[in-house]
Amino acid sequence: MIFLFRKTFKLLFYSTVVLILILSICHMTIAYSTKTQLYTVVDSIPKTKVGIVLGTSRLLANVTKNLYFSYRIAAAKKLFEAGKVNYLILSGDNRVNNYNEPKDMQKALTEEGIPDSCLVLDYAGLRTFDSMVRCKEVFGQDSVIVISQEFHTARAVFIANKIGLKAFGFNAQKVINQKATYIKIREFFSRTKCILDLYILGTKPKHLRKKNKIG
Repeated sequence: MIFLFRKTFKLLFYSTVVLILILSICHMTIAYSTKTQLYTVVDSIPKTKVGIVLGTSRLLANVTKNLYFSYRIAAAKKLFEAGKVNYLILSGDNRVNNYNEPKDMQKALTEEGIPDSCLVLDYAGLRTFDSMVRCKEVFGQDSVIVISQEFHTARAVFIANKIGLKAFGFNAQKVINQKATYIKIREFFSRTKCILDLYILGTKPKHLRKKNKIG
């Protein structure tokens, strides 16, 4: 019985070590391979025709404002007003009727004075992977500025690099207090899944429809 317990413990221990190692390698691979493509200063980032704002919920579960959402909207506004992008793809989740990330982003940006004619809604951005592939395959873009927080833009740009989409990341303001620890832990797994999708699983977006020309 003691021998079996020790054997099981060793197996669990070594499995955990291997998992942590894999997660860390994937995390660092994405971080280091994209760091020269990420920007925090508007004047420094190259101009592209289109920027893509990656979706998140407008409100948290306790019905307070989600700062990840608010800061992405502010970053998109900065880029647009500086003339760095002419159009914004608002890519997010709308798989159920009462949850609509693209519409929430559209409302927030028009309230900030961005013309509705410059906003393109992508309702099938169910994941970051889907958003980036659809940016190229559905919306026909060969270059784009990705707008989100740094942990997110790095992964999106990594995906873009792999699929042949020239991308720059514009990092929205960092969120300090809201779900910060949870987000960091989740991102380790998200980056590992990202690499699996791109290099091993051959994952495809859930929805790839006809081309939607922008402008």
